[in-house]
Amino acid sequence: MISEQLVDLSRLQFAVTALYHFLFVPLTLGMVWILVVMESVYVMTGKAVYKDMTRFWGKLFGINFALGVTTGITMEFQFGTNWAYYSHYVGDIFGAPLAIEGLMAFFLESTFIGLFFFGWDRLSRPKHLMVTLLMAVGTNLSALWILIANGWMQNPVGAEFNYTTMRMELVDFWAMLFNPDAQAKFVHTVSAGYVTASTFVLSISAWYLLKGQDVEFAKRSFRVASAFGLASVLSVIVLGDESGYTVGEAQQTKLAAMEAMWETEPAPASFNLVASPNEAAGKNNWAVEIPWVMGLIGTRSTTREIPGIHQIKDKNRIRILSGMQAVQALEQLRRNPQDAAAKQNFEAHKADLGFGLLLKKYVVHMDEVTPGILQKAVDDTIPRVTPMFWGFRAMVGLAALLLALFVTAFIGTLQTRCEDMRWLLKWALWMLPAPWLACELGWFVAEYGRQPWTIYGVLPTHLSVSTLTPGNLYGSLAGFVGFYTLLLVVEMYLMVKFARLGPGSLGTGRYRNEPSTTHPVAA
Repeated sequence: MISEQLVDLSRLQFAVTALYHFLFVPLTLGMVWILVVMESVYVMTGKAVYKDMTRFWGKLFGINFALGVTTGITMEFQFGTNWAYYSHYVGDIFGAPLAIEGLMAFFLESTFIGLFFFGWDRLSRPKHLMVTLLMAVGTNLSALWILIANGWMQNPVGAEFNYTTMRMELVDFWAMLFNPDAQAKFVHTVSAGYVTASTFVLSISAWYLLKGQDVEFAKRSFRVASAFGLASVLSVIVLGDESGYTVGEAQQTKLAAMEAMWETEPAPASFNLVASPNEAAGKNNWAVEIPWVMGLIGTRSTTREIPGIHQIKDKNRIRILSGMQAVQALEQLRRNPQDAAAKQNFEAHKADLGFGLLLKKYVVHMDEVTPGILQKAVDDTIPRVTPMFWGFRAMVGLAALLLALFVTAFIGTLQTRCEDMRWLLKWALWMLPAPWLACELGWFVAEYGRQPWTIYGVLPTHLSVSTLTPGNLYGSLAGFVGFYTLLLVVEMYLMVKFARLGPGSLGTGRYRNEPSTTHPVAA
């Protein structure tokens, strides 16, 4: 059996690299579309300031893109190095969208990002705008295929287990492509990226306005960011509701843990605004509830119940017992593939095979299972409630603050001169880290809430890892943390350097912080 230390270290390494990588992804997803908006205005009006805006914010985008690619490439190699059995078990399915992402999206965005930076003097205005648009499409297509792969991990549709090959095999590509969980994750994730980029531009523009630096440039950037950000944060909230609904349909365990819902309530269920989960006792010490809200979000009805954690455990116990039959039949088929009785027994219980495999964490053979081991496996089917509960609420709270910021900023730009609203500018500046924190929390809730599965209901995490030693993982983990931290320091240094210089770094002679400054841009 695989040691628990090896599993924990493998999970920690992937979590660390993913969290680092996701510091760069949201800004990349959103900045490309802000560049499209800015350059579109330049093409329509011919005003040089909008070209300068596109080039300056594009420079910061390029720094971020380069670091994002660097940190992302190593993540895919981990599937072969740290998660070898996972790659063997589901590689034919999981590998397909990743391969398509590389062929369709990565090469597209990489090609057009080069044309974006080096084509300003070689392409006409409309052609360069088309390059920027295709760069944005490629970047978001990349996210689409990665999230289709991740969505399948959350809701494994269109695939079946083949007992002759001992692997999961794809039987319906279109079911995987149009997986509701994957589609909801995609639109919710890219919208969060749009909010991140809008906050980035809004905050830096606010800093310029507070300093009185390149005011006309900053005002226009602030207005674009406030409008784009308002639309984006509203999309995040609406699409977050859709994501919550898909979780309620496909992952009731995750939903119950997020809401610290221990018992099934009469429909429609109430929403725990805040609570004190007591995991040892299996209840909340206290809770502030809002009637009906959870039932409406989770089921979009007033009659369907949302199962509580204790009731989910009762169902999972039945599925584990059924899964034991599937595992035993599978072991017989491995010895004798022509065993008709074993085949019939396996077909009757194969839907619960993954639940039976949960017992492999504690025993080698199913006849070694005791009532105590069975209970451990049942308890394992529920992720830790407290971090899920508070992680989700912290994410939602940050989204609410960002909504308030963008509503205020958008109205402010319509009603008065934004440079005179110093309290708003300071608020925008201090909110700069908020979208990154919200994105990281969202990733945590989605991935930690899937535990104990790598493929929900199909393959437990403890069976997915490679046969490495803890020493191997300590070494690689230290290497990743050191290298990624160095990249983060480089990113922060470059971002701060060019943000301080502002549009003067373009060398146009129209802005502060450049030797050839003549006058502030006003056109």
